[in-house]
Amino acid sequence: MRLDSGYRVYAIIRHEIFITKRSVELFFDTLFFPLMNVILFGVIGRFLGSSDSASATYLVMGALLWNVISINQYNVTVSSMWSVWSHNLTNLFIAPISVAEYFTAHVLAAALRTNLVVALLSLGTYAVFDFNILSMGIVNLLLCVLNLSLFAWWVGIILLGLIFRYGTRVQALSWGIIFLFQPLTASFFPLDALPSSVRAIALAFPPTHAFEAARDALDQPGVAWAPMGVSLAMNLAYFGVALILFRLLFDKSRKTGQFARNDL
Repeated sequence: MRLDSGYRVYAIIRHEIFITKRSVELFFDTLFFPLMNVILFGVIGRFLGSSDSASATYLVMGALLWNVISINQYNVTVSSMWSVWSHNLTNLFIAPISVAEYFTAHVLAAALRTNLVVALLSLGTYAVFDFNILSMGIVNLLLCVLNLSLFAWWVGIILLGLIFRYGTRVQALSWGIIFLFQPLTASFFPLDALPSSVRAIALAFPPTHAFEAARDALDQPGVAWAPMGVSLAMNLAYFGVALILFRLLFDKSRKTGQFARNDL
């Protein structure tokens, strides 16, 4: 990336930091609600711990790791919605900034927010619920976070394409649709708990393999290379498809004039 390109990426990241400092909505959506979610599942896990400690651990770990997906996707997608709501989207792209730089900045800003929030939540679960996320192994944790983040990013890219193409009519997708994947990726329970007819669908999503690997890492030492590798390969393939789909939707939005109307 050239030096001037780096400056443009840095400028967008600073813009995101300013929004974060002044936005009550971002505080609730990226910190308060995830905190309440972890507390809820932590209490449920403590209740179940008397009869099935494995289920309790899976719940707490799933609640923590799910935030990697939800916060990343929210920040990639909803951050762009701020430009739409403030009627500044067209002005942003009039500036000498490429789509690649735009995505790079939002992905980096999302990763920064997500890692900070998840780190704080992890410290909280260790202090209150005596669950140490590092018990799954540092390498497993890093691979899991990478795969879950990649999934969130390519989902966010597709959602951005849909928003640019169809406008605020589909804006609810930017913060709601990701939760459809929550049961389909076996985030809180083993894959075998799903009905056999749904299991095949779940295996088509990269997070399913990452969550399964994370649970296996709690039960036995060692790095779960195979499921993590499958998840990574699927994520990279889907990421490529997401970029192509976004380009098609983005070009269609500009040709039809919808991109300009998004600022009205």
